[in-house]
Amino acid sequence: MEVLAACHLHSAWSYDGSWPLEKMASAFSSRGYRVMMMTEHDNGFTQARYDEFREECARVSSEKMYVLPGMEYSDPDNRVHVLTWGAPFLGEGLRTEALLAAVAAVDGVAVFAHPSRKAAWECFTPRWAETLLGIEAWNRKYDGWAPGSKAATLLATQTQVPFVGLDFHTARQFFPLGMALDVNGEVSERTLLECLRQRRCAARAFGLPLDQRRFHRTLPLLQAAEQGRRSLAKLKRYSKARLSS
Repeated sequence: MEVLAACHLHSAWSYDGSWPLEKMASAFSSRGYRVMMMTEHDNGFTQARYDEFREECARVSSEKMYVLPGMEYSDPDNRVHVLTWGAPFLGEGLRTEALLAAVAAVDGVAVFAHPSRKAAWECFTPRWAETLLGIEAWNRKYDGWAPGSKAATLLATQTQVPFVGLDFHTARQFFPLGMALDVNGEVSERTLLECLRQRRCAARAFGLPLDQRRFHRTLPLLQAAEQGRRSLAKLKRYSKARLSS
């Protein structure tokens, strides 16, 4: 059974999030998603707080929406971020190699997040390849309306699964991106993790597979739209600065 998952999401459980899980579940369900792959920031978390978070995810989950608990870990320099599911809380500010080893030790899954943020792609090392399931090919918050070029460069030389993530914090990050998950049986943490471990997952944008030729024909339009969006945002910031000076 194929279900659509919204990936890389932050709720009010994250220091910079504001949406309660229940509100998010309703909003994402209405947009056609069946799973929310949560990735709360490690800042301020402990194992006890993570246990409470897991209980809240279970309470909010329903036949319409399954809330999968997960964490986004930052390295000591807050440059490399890794999304994880299927692991206990592992601590704050861990070095990436130690984090990946800890996730692999419990058979969890890990994804290299937003390579374009703070040029994190420059830190990528082939040693991570054995323990990384995926690389975020398109992060809505940092890449905008088109996939990131740095992620594409990494994926061209690696064997990781391309992921798409909303990096959801506010309604501005709603966008038709998702992960299609081929789940065996009832949707649960066990079946979702099994699906991810076996790489029965694929990135979707506007309902199309990222590797489909039809999608690639739209890339020039998406890239032009993103360039226009960034130029407009820059102009707005400039105009605001002029008015306040």
